[in-house]
Amino acid sequence: MKNMSPLLLTGFGAVARMQLMKKFLLALTLFLPLDSFAQDDPFALFDEGPLITESTPLEMDVAAVTFNAGADGVNVSDFDIAGVLLGMTFDDVHSIFFRNGSLYMPREKNSIVYSIFPDWKNNLDYECRQQKIYQPEKLENCVRTLALSRGLLYASELHLERQETGETIEVFFTSNATDNVVWRVIYRNDVNELPGANPKFEDQRQKKILAFWQEVLDKYGAPNSGNDKWITSGNSYDPMMTAFYGVLDLSDSGLNAADAARNVQQSRENFMAKPYAF
Repeated sequence: MKNMSPLLLTGFGAVARMQLMKKFLLALTLFLPLDSFAQDDPFALFDEGPLITESTPLEMDVAAVTFNAGADGVNVSDFDIAGVLLGMTFDDVHSIFFRNGSLYMPREKNSIVYSIFPDWKNNLDYECRQQKIYQPEKLENCVRTLALSRGLLYASELHLERQETGETIEVFFTSNATDNVVWRVIYRNDVNELPGANPKFEDQRQKKILAFWQEVLDKYGAPNSGNDKWITSGNSYDPMMTAFYGVLDLSDSGLNAADAARNVQQSRENFMAKPYAF
């Protein structure tokens, strides 16, 4: 995707725009001059506005991993958490929990978090300032609307909950530069919580942990790296899953790193500098 037009981002931009039109109910895509972007709020249809953040790197354990004696690699890419697999597109995940019905439901507020990669946001900020848009709120509107129209605004997180049991799932997605796919899923439950100091609560906690761990073993098999990891290979950037007390962390750090690198490269190649002449 080198040498993309900064205005159209060629095929990548077209596909990404189409996806975002659906996600933002079509009405949010405004193709107006930059000065209009500064005046109008393209997100006004939301009662409280969508939650939009800069994409920030999550803390990841990418320390070296090794196989247990006699163990082989497992295809962690086939592991799912509540039906969510690494590499699934946002639209596919969205259809599971928003259209088909599921044990898990989107959390009440900001179940979907949208992001703009920081390097791209810097590019758009520069473009808007070149049009003499400086007032902070108008500048932010300009940046966000350009990001939306060019396919640079993407669904980066999906937050789900199961109210009956208190379980939660967080799903993290790459940007549109790498097709907006799942790179991390974090599941949490309450098995490690203690409601009080009475010894009965510790006994209950231990039994909850044992029950949870048995269900993990039944679904995924025994760990092949230490007592708590399932790894694809000796490369910690390959898909892997780690289990904690009441937590499952399924991730593909290599996919996340590749997405970040592509965004940095493309934002540099498509920075709209002034037409200097010398």
